[in-house]
Amino acid sequence: MPRIIRQHAFGGPENLRLDDLASAEPGPGEARLRVEAVGLTRDQLPFLAGADYGGGANPELPTRFGYEAAGVVDAVGEGVDVGWVGKRVAPVGPFDQVRYGCAGEEGIVPAELLVEIPDSLSAAQAAALWVPYLTAYGVILKGQVQPGDHVVLTAGNSAVSVAAIQIVRDAGALPVAVVRSSRQRDRLRELGAHEVIVTGEEDYAARITEITGGLGPQVTFDAIGGDFLATLCQAAAPGGIVIEYGILGGIDGRFPVEYVLGKDLTIRGYSVGEISLNPELRATAAAYVLERVTQGRFTPRVAQTFALDEVQDAYAYVQAGPDLGRTVLVTGVTR
Repeated sequence: MPRIIRQHAFGGPENLRLDDLASAEPGPGEARLRVEAVGLTRDQLPFLAGADYGGGANPELPTRFGYEAAGVVDAVGEGVDVGWVGKRVAPVGPFDQVRYGCAGEEGIVPAELLVEIPDSLSAAQAAALWVPYLTAYGVILKGQVQPGDHVVLTAGNSAVSVAAIQIVRDAGALPVAVVRSSRQRDRLRELGAHEVIVTGEEDYAARITEITGGLGPQVTFDAIGGDFLATLCQAAAPGGIVIEYGILGGIDGRFPVEYVLGKDLTIRGYSVGEISLNPELRATAAAYVLERVTQGRFTPRVAQTFALDEVQDAYAYVQAGPDLGRTVLVTGVTR
């Protein structure tokens, strides 16, 4: 029987248990994976606390979770091409992790989200691929990044920003990572950041003005929101684009109308769901990423790996502020 991590009570990771369950059969339009790796993220913690179920009621317990998975297809349901069986895949997430939770040795996933992954990627790297890179793809989709542009990446030490550094560099532009602590400044530069602004030590507006020679950044890719939005708009280049994809700073904050009007700024919202829920756009974005992964231009970064029975230690690592990249559980299941 496959071992599956399930949540047995709302609260924290201490309520996760590794259960032996009967193997499940895929239904119509579904595929079953022998899961090799699954990513863990900080934004799963509210989910485990019972505070983030899309506005709906909390699920019946125990429940499964996890949507950043990689593995091998070993069965398909009605209407799914049997040619998927035996292929190494990573389904494009996010998807409904209550219905399709993949944290464990086996997972059922929507077959339409399957993407075959190259042998050059380890299972852990494949599990760290889609959500970071397709979120970071927003700088291309929404930001219209051009060669030579300065592109600001707030939450600069996140897995999304690490992926965005590679995407911005690949586009011929200059990524500027914004972080609160200088602890990872040198490593971010090694990973390709043109410059790093440490807001705990530097004034953001003054520093980005200096970096851009007084012009301001053409594109700002922001995960913070809240009151920091006004500061970002104040420093943006005339005609610049500010893309909001997160609310780490909260949902309250003054809308900086004077900068939007005075500088002719564009503020755009973005969610990775725009890609994952749109088959045509999903195919385009996945092809963009896979081409560059295969060519070695993009490399998913894994911060640390843990075994399934170390899931509580893994979340402690996530909460402590891990090294740059994804924290990944590896199952030990092989082809």
